Parts: sequence; C-alpha cells; structure tokens
Amino acid sequence: MVRRRRLALLLCVLLAPALAACTAEAEAAAPAWHGGTLTIGTGPTNGVFNQVGGGYADLINRHLPGYEALAPPTNGAGENLQRLAIDDVQIAFTFADVAADAAAGKGLFEGKPVQFRALARVFNGQTHLAVRRNSGITSIKDLKGKRVGTGPQNSGSEEVAVRLLTVAGLDLKRDITQVSASLSQMTSSMRTGDLDAMFYSAGLPTTGIQGLFDQSPGVFMLVPLDELGQAVSKAHPDIYAPGTIPKGMYGLTADVDTIAVPNLVVVSADMPDEVAYRLTQLLFDHQDELAAVHPEGGNFSRDIAPLVSPLELHPGAKRFYGVS
Repeated sequence: MVRRRRLALLLCVLLAPALAACTAEAEAAAPAWHGGTLTIGTGPTNGVFNQVGGGYADLINRHLPGYEALAPPTNGAGENLQRLAIDDVQIAFTFADVAADAAAGKGLFEGKPVQFRALARVFNGQTHLAVRRNSGITSIKDLKGKRVGTGPQNSGSEEVAVRLLTVAGLDLKRDITQVSASLSQMTSSMRTGDLDAMFYSAGLPTTGIQGLFDQSPGVFMLVPLDELGQAVSKAHPDIYAPGTIPKGMYGLTADVDTIAVPNLVVVSADMPDEVAYRLTQLLFDHQDELAAVHPEGGNFSRDIAPLVSPLELHPGAKRFYGVS
C-alpha cells in the first residue's frame, strides 16, 4: 500500500509539468474575444485622452496575451461612444456627462441609447476657457457677441461648453458665434485672432493648451468659471464638480477656479467578464507606466474608480473592486 502511494505521488510529480503545459496550451488556443483586436476610442492627438489611451493600448499589447490594442485619435468623448455603439471601438475614454446622456438616450444620443458598461472612473477633465489678456473678457458672460470655439463636434468639450454657456444665460445662436473645431484648429485661430475665446475640457496639462501659452508668453489667460458652479450643478445634478487649474500650470501666476467633469473608461456591454476584469486590473497594476506617459495616468485610485453612478460597472470590473 505504501509503495502504491509513493508511486502515485511520483507520477503526480512527473506529470505535473505536462499537465500545466496542456492547460496553458488550451488557454492559448481558446479564441480571443472580438478576434483578439481591441480598438480604444481616445481623443485628439494633442489631448490627454489620446496620450493616456495610447499608454493603455501599450499595456494591453504587453500584458494581455492573445490581444492587440489600437488607439487611433478621435474627436473625443461623444464620438467615442457613437463608435462604441456600432462596435467600431470596444473601449472608450469619455466624460461622465456624455456617458450619462448616451446611456439614457438623450442629447447627442436622443432616442438611441448606447449599451455599455464602465470599467473605472479615472482623472477629472478641467474646463479651460482661454482668451487674450487684452480682450476685456473676465467672465463667461462677457462672451456675448464674441467668436467662441467650443471644441470638436460631438466631443465632451463641446458638451461642457454648451452647457456652461446655457446656464450663463447665453443663447448659442443669438449671443455668440459658435465655432466647432479641433483643439489644434482653435489654438491656431486664437493666435491669429480669428477666435475671441475657446473652451476645452481635459486633464492637466493639455499639450495643445500648453503650446498656446508657451508660444505666446503673456498673451493669453484663463477665465475662472466657478461662478457657474451652483447653476450647473442644479441643471445637471451629480455630474460636475468644482475644479482648479493650479498656479504654475501653463505659467499661471495664480490658481484658476473652474468646473470639472469626471472621466471614465467604458467598454462594450457584451465584453466577457474575464476580459473586463483583466483590463481593469491593468489600469492599477501598471498605473506607474500610465503616469509616465502622462501625469493624469496616476491621478485615480481604487477608492474612486468604482464610483460611476448613474452608470453601471461591468461585472468583470465589479469582481476586481470586490463590489456587488
């Protein structure tokens, strides 16, 4: 009997590597979801979403076997969710306000709700309102009669700009000349004087905004937006929060109080739980690598990440956070 047990134990030891190899081969042979290709909706090439999204794609390519991730530039939050709806992307960076509209079938998504789930709330987008120092514009209400860039069409920046202008009592058709344009187009038009003001909401620093200030020292300034805090919170509850663009950023000599909107990483609703779990895990296991790509890659935590209400977390993300 003793000899039989010893023989059985010896066989287990000898066969263990072979069994492990078989298991690994079986896992490798299992077909990857979506053909193994994951496209990430990011943002303009000189924006934070594109930079952090590119870093995230690199993490997936190096640490998620069987998958290749792509991170092409887009117009941002709104376009990303439109593309998610038609399976043109499977992962998207977006704003909480745009995502709430998409889930409810409102605004840009009127009558066409998008099915998706959240992986994480990440860093906040801070709203920039840039003007020339000699323009006389010191408040959003001073934009009446001005040419105002509101960001790329169907972008999160445009959504925020439109909402802030509206709560400030400005009619987009009568009171301003609204210009929908990319970040690079807006900064170019600001330099040439073809725009009087521009809005852009993104993490800090935003490369395009940095370039505007660096290339024209002392010419431009940021207008505070904190006066709209109560009004925008009343009009759009549980979405916006007070924000700050700190002294030293873009060469600012003092903090600029503004409006912030949470940014999210969301995915297709039909993404398998295990894939969603691993994608969420990558955000935190390799956060230092995201932070090396852009500082905002380090500005989120496991405590805040699951707070995506009124949206739903993906079951795979719930498992990662240990929430129900």
